[in-house]
Amino acid sequence: MSEQMPLVQVKHLKQYFDISTGFFRSKPLKAVDDISFDIMPGETLGLVGESGCGKTTAGRTILHLYKPTAGEIIFKGQPIKTKKDIAKFRTRATMVFQDPYSSLDPRMTVSDIIAEPLDVNTDYDPIYKDKNKRRERVLQLMEYVGLNSEHAARYAHEFSGGQRQRVGIARALAVNPEFIVCDEPVSALDVSIQAQVINMFDDLQEKMQLTYLFIAHDLLVVRHISDRIAVMYLGHMVELATAKEIYERPLHPYTKSLISAVPVPDPKVAKANKRIPLTGEIPSPLNAPKGCPFHTRCPYAKDACQESMPEFKEVETGRFVACHRTAEIN
Repeated sequence: MSEQMPLVQVKHLKQYFDISTGFFRSKPLKAVDDISFDIMPGETLGLVGESGCGKTTAGRTILHLYKPTAGEIIFKGQPIKTKKDIAKFRTRATMVFQDPYSSLDPRMTVSDIIAEPLDVNTDYDPIYKDKNKRRERVLQLMEYVGLNSEHAARYAHEFSGGQRQRVGIARALAVNPEFIVCDEPVSALDVSIQAQVINMFDDLQEKMQLTYLFIAHDLLVVRHISDRIAVMYLGHMVELATAKEIYERPLHPYTKSLISAVPVPDPKVAKANKRIPLTGEIPSPLNAPKGCPFHTRCPYAKDACQESMPEFKEVETGRFVACHRTAEIN
């Protein structure tokens, strides 16, 4: 049997923004700086890290909402390069945005919001030019995400945050995509609603054979939904492994610190766990330190860490880490 091909391949992706530093002067802000990973069909890859690490920019760049500075995005073996490639890719790949309040047009009804991808992607399926078929599809999508048919004629401001996010998810499903970038889709919701939405993502994945890139900063949420987890720091990928490996045996010092901060519901276990706080200043992506970007806060840093960037390499089967001292500190 041949090895399964990744659905999405990201190779040496870079996303730089020119930031003005004075009259006629600018400097590149390296939001995403040479990251590579694959996502297999039907998989959920969690992407985590502190605010400002570049995870949202990575998701938007993969979908070409930002034009990549360098690197390659490959979908089902086909590089996404030309405008025609991008247009075709966007009928198979969509996005659920973080803020359900600002991502929906307040002047459009829910029915029109959900159907908009069908109107824009005119080549997707001509059958939806028929108003009755279009409405049937909208009501079907609303049922998928737990909304009632009477909600179709309402406007976004008439809904709660959780209901608005369901509308956004239904819109993302309109063209029957294979790949969805979920950009912190539950971070703006109440905890009780978060659980409902996460379970809905699981159900939709099974029902529609979806593949997710799930971006989040809540490590408990990521652990629940992800098959594998990638950890980012200051625009770089520092560790990639299965969710079980990341939580039970993190290798990179930054990952160790993140996992030690995850709340544990059992007070006895929580008391026994050793917190690994980070010291030092968080570097600016405008003035990233030479060498390993984490060395200014790493308790294990040595001279080599300040001089050269560690290679993001496979240290165990299916497990990648970027650290000069992985073997020494584990």
